[in-house]
Amino acid sequence: MPKDHGIGASPKRREDIRFLSGTGNYTDDMNVNGQAYVHFLRSDVAHGRIKSINLDAASAMPGVVKIFTGADFEGVGGIPCGWEVTDKHGNAMQEPAHPVLAQGKVRYVGDQIAAVVAESVEQARDAAEAIEVDIEELPAVVDMASALVDGSTKVHDDLTSNLCYDWGFVEENKPAVEAAFAEAAHVTTLELRNNRLVANPMEPRVAIGDFERASGNSTLFTTSQNPHVIRLLMGAFVLGIPEHKLRVVAPDVGGGFGTKIFHYAEEAFCTFAAKALNRAVKWTSTRSEAFISDAHGRDHVTTIQLALDADNNFTALRTDTMANMGAYLSTFAPSVPTWLHGTLMAGNYKTPLIYVNVKAVFTNTVPVDAYRGAGRPEATYQLERVVDKAAMELGVDPIALRRQNFITEFPYATPVAVEYDTGDYHATMDVLEKMADLSGFEARRKESEARGKLRGLGINCYIEACGIAPSNLVGQLGARAGLYESATVRVNATGGLVVMTGSHSHGQGHETAFPQVIAEMIGIDESMVEIEHGDTDKAPMGMGTYGSRSLAVGGSAMVRATEKIIAKTKKIAAHLMEAAEADIELKDGTFSVAGTDKSVAWGDVTLAAYVPHNYPLEDIEPGLEETAFYDPANFTYPSGAYACEVEVDPDTGKVTIEAFNAADDFGNVVNPMIVDGQVHGGIGQGIGQALLENAAYDENGQLLSASYMDYAMPRASDVPFYGVDHSCQTPCTHNPLGVKGCGEAGAIGSPPAVVNAVVNALRSGGHDIHHIDMPVSPSRVWQAMNG
Repeated sequence: MPKDHGIGASPKRREDIRFLSGTGNYTDDMNVNGQAYVHFLRSDVAHGRIKSINLDAASAMPGVVKIFTGADFEGVGGIPCGWEVTDKHGNAMQEPAHPVLAQGKVRYVGDQIAAVVAESVEQARDAAEAIEVDIEELPAVVDMASALVDGSTKVHDDLTSNLCYDWGFVEENKPAVEAAFAEAAHVTTLELRNNRLVANPMEPRVAIGDFERASGNSTLFTTSQNPHVIRLLMGAFVLGIPEHKLRVVAPDVGGGFGTKIFHYAEEAFCTFAAKALNRAVKWTSTRSEAFISDAHGRDHVTTIQLALDADNNFTALRTDTMANMGAYLSTFAPSVPTWLHGTLMAGNYKTPLIYVNVKAVFTNTVPVDAYRGAGRPEATYQLERVVDKAAMELGVDPIALRRQNFITEFPYATPVAVEYDTGDYHATMDVLEKMADLSGFEARRKESEARGKLRGLGINCYIEACGIAPSNLVGQLGARAGLYESATVRVNATGGLVVMTGSHSHGQGHETAFPQVIAEMIGIDESMVEIEHGDTDKAPMGMGTYGSRSLAVGGSAMVRATEKIIAKTKKIAAHLMEAAEADIELKDGTFSVAGTDKSVAWGDVTLAAYVPHNYPLEDIEPGLEETAFYDPANFTYPSGAYACEVEVDPDTGKVTIEAFNAADDFGNVVNPMIVDGQVHGGIGQGIGQALLENAAYDENGQLLSASYMDYAMPRASDVPFYGVDHSCQTPCTHNPLGVKGCGEAGAIGSPPAVVNAVVNALRSGGHDIHHIDMPVSPSRVWQAMNG
């Protein structure tokens, strides 16, 4: 029977009670007495020189408190980048200044020109419309290839070009890779685009800055996935506020998908303005603002080549990618197309030689950074599409080709500098073939043909690297922050626990899953464990939530802190029962002496920790609180195999997903229900990218898909009921829980499965088509079928 509590059980998410009853505490729900409101005047020009800003009429309008421009931020630090990439020549990337408010030039539609602080949002908006700005419009740099070739128009005048970096990995592999291609029996080449996406979390970004004159303390309430990192970046590098004088609070957050990892100018502005005005200042993004101010995702253009020998073994892989950075370097942007992408190009396969080249390019567009999966979806899409195309060209079964080249022995050191500790790719494929009923596909295809539809099957595999670590390694790769996690476990006298963690929850179910782990370790009810997060004044320094790291890294920190608690309680129990500490056992919330009937309850021991009448203080100090920091020795490597079945209407090009199945290996699973939900959500976003979503710019740098009228988000009718299985479990060998990340897997494995299925459907209808770029919209499909 399934477990009803502890690790492996699926209790309902306790946090959902407040969310479903409308009692969540989101940043926009918060108001500070006497607060003012901000409206940002944003550029409607992609590239231009600011000649003048006239504030006279706007400043005199009702309710206006003050209007800020870039001139008010001279001498103030710009928005910092958290990762430095060194190029293939050993040179540091070009890193332009990123001002809080535009200084001298605007560089994308949405760039902040001025900020109006007023008594109401409406008054601030009205005053912003009265600001007179004279901008000399300049040619917009939009296309990446043109940006690299045409040096006459630069996004940043003080840089030598629009090239941020030219990264080669692994550079010493390049000669051997070239030789392998020269000797290959077959080479498959594919050019593809990974389309730009807007994350669109349910809750737009919000920031409230507050300042307390008596203490000199600043507080920022914000919609962030990692409040400690925001405090570090904003305090130390932007506003010069000592960390002990700056508090950052991220309460309930309504989704992030990566876009709320980063430090944004609006957060810095609200904190700065609150101190300057000695009153709280609040900004709430509109959905229209979010399209042109939240960091976008993906936007890569790639040529990938796969070399095979006469027996269809993969012998070498090489890629050449242009990655769009947008107008500025967002917090972790440089790492996404490099260390989070290039290191995953081996995929599930034992390809002996790999070379990855990435040119990062500045353009007059919204900055691009991590979006669910961050580099790993880009790598998987390239690899799984080129493998499928190779199978077509060779006339072999795509599953058999994959199986033939699977890695089978672990640990496995890839040629792109990572080592997979565990996995079983044949096992996940076995499960997938059964759950997707692949043997019955041809019958389903004939049934579709009878109705005038083309049916296609797409298969792909993926591997992901989660919980980026260790800190000393990523520091050598350019990270400007540690990537450990922290936890403080405080046990009350009556036995209840409060766990303060640096991991942040914005939909992951931490308040349910984390207590399952701790409660099982001690043997108490999960209701006795409370989780606190999101407040830098309460939780120890931590790195937040992204990259599917919460349980593997944050949960491991909790395990280490709880182990310290258990060790101390065993000492106390030993004193209480007059036994040797080595003989004390803890099970089901009761301490006992091995081989005897002596026992004492958890609550009695925790009370004794605070009322120490029964043991000498010189041996054990009072109290029961422990902190631990956990820095992983390696990534975790979840993997899986996905299958998608589509129907294509040949008259319209419309694609309908008829079935989608996912077999994943997440190592040990703490809460299967939450894992299912994470996979469901990721697949939905991956289907959105594959079929619908596209942030499209025109040649003038105007975002054409800047609202839900033009940006096609997936709806319930666009996705099927999913088949999800995570019974294949090869536990991670280097964290105490044996867990692997699961939050991004669905978004990584689904886009190539969908595109593979569409191509397969069209080929079954007699169309000689090898690839269609995402989004695979009806117009693109129809055009492909009709030449």
